[in-house]
Amino acid sequence: MPVSADSLTAILQGAYPDATHINALDISGGCGASYEITIVSPSFEGKTTLKRHREVNEKLKAEIAELHAFTQKTYTPAQWEKLNTPTA
Repeated sequence: MPVSADSLTAILQGAYPDATHINALDISGGCGASYEITIVSPSFEGKTTLKRHREVNEKLKAEIAELHAFTQKTYTPAQWEKLNTPTA
């Protein structure tokens, strides 16, 4: 059974209740085989990218096993703000 963006989002919202942004984007053309996840959470403060990704992988272990491809972007709120602030 394909994994849905709603189910991934719900799991991540439960795992990261302090998250300010969670997005699960189906990049497989709608079949649910490939996802790109973006999470912005203060709980990522002080953690390396590798540690953040391992943490997310553990929380989505069963779902990732059903996917063809999975990418993730994990940011702290300060990193997210910097990425989304226009430069002059």
